[in-house]
Amino acid sequence: MSVKLLGLCLLLVLLCPSWADKQTCLRSSSSCDECIQSGPECAWCTGVYSNVHCDTLKRLRRAGCRKTDLYNPQGRVHVVRNQAIDAKAVLLQPQEISLHLRPGVGECFSLSITKPTDQPITELTMDTSPVPAGVNITFSSIMDENPLVVQVDVEAAQCPTDSDDSNQKQNRTGPWSVHITPRGFSQSVKLEITLECQCDCTRNREENSPSCSGHGALVCGQCECNKTYSGLQCQTVTDYFSAPNEDLCRSGPNDPVCSGRGECVEGFCECERQINPAERYSGRFCECSNFDCPYHNKRPCGDHGSCECGRCVCDDNWTGEDCSCTMETSSCMAINGNLCNGRGLCQCGICKCEGPYMGPTCEILS
Repeated sequence: MSVKLLGLCLLLVLLCPSWADKQTCLRSSSSCDECIQSGPECAWCTGVYSNVHCDTLKRLRRAGCRKTDLYNPQGRVHVVRNQAIDAKAVLLQPQEISLHLRPGVGECFSLSITKPTDQPITELTMDTSPVPAGVNITFSSIMDENPLVVQVDVEAAQCPTDSDDSNQKQNRTGPWSVHITPRGFSQSVKLEITLECQCDCTRNREENSPSCSGHGALVCGQCECNKTYSGLQCQTVTDYFSAPNEDLCRSGPNDPVCSGRGECVEGFCECERQINPAERYSGRFCECSNFDCPYHNKRPCGDHGSCECGRCVCDDNWTGEDCSCTMETSSCMAINGNLCNGRGLCQCGICKCEGPYMGPTCEILS
């Protein structure tokens, strides 16, 4: 892989901000891992009695989740090795970097390339050893002097899925070693990349937890019940051995197995996969979907909210069944500073004028 360096700006040290596109979080996520993989802005609440476990940090706090119960992994850059400069030799600094990536959020760092003083400053091409699938590395020059300073941007689109290349399955999230070498130079920089796709709290299982009525393990604030128990706190006894397995996959006695959207395997639903990987069924009985919601302007939830279990959860400042109604009022503001000139109501950003007034802000007398 080769990328030519492009001249940008004269900065020696970069503090690179991370970036992320607008994302929605799968509030019906059945696990912390599923939640944080649904978007770079998504966090998990480990509070046992929380009504909502998966959402953005802001919404979880509004829902009453304590700050100490929030789990929201972030990317980070750590310099592992950075030897001193020898002015008589070509040297790269740093020599080794550890990089943790939250998929969908980019991280960047700078490399310094020192050349002997008798060598001319030339445009460089950076080469890399094979890069893991889904990871993108780009370079740009930010100082064309000696030392040369290069900005390195690294981003992963998403976490690996079960359908990814089998070679990736044994090492789905890293760490992977990538070597960055200026073309024609013998030295290289070692970059160790790890994806943040799993929750640390999954390692802290509390078996037979009191929060699970002593009948299951508490994992990331949720109960994993023993076979003969069910319920949010494993409070319900289930006659697992006498009841057919399929009965455990029905939400009611006469309801279809897995809501007709999946297969019952040993008493648990495995939901069908959609052609579009962004669309999925979820829930104990596959009763939820993130795509079967009201549409506005040919987009689910009008592109102003997330589709969760068949209903729209609107973004801030949007409301309505399909999130088509804005709560912003600037478009209703009259010249005198009053909403709809005091002669009407501002509904979804539009003035509903009282007669005989009319116009966008009810300032025209008919």
